[in-house]
Amino acid sequence: MKFIVSIEQDEDGVFIAECPSIPGCVSQGKTEQESMENIKEAIRDCLIVREEKGMPLTIETREIEVAV
Repeated sequence: MKFIVSIEQDEDGVFIAECPSIPGCVSQGKTEQESMENIKEAIRDCLIVREEKGMPLTIETREIEVAV
């Protein structure tokens, strides 16, 4: 499966990675690469737990346009 993830660096320099299509699926790393590896593991773990609990694996996400 392929997922979109967001990565941002916080005020302490830690890279935070999040998978918006899986609620609560967040990880971090000291480097951008480490956060990418960690979010892959978090995604796998979240999918396993959601499946065990009979929850939908993902939620729908959409792209919208907003005038700024």
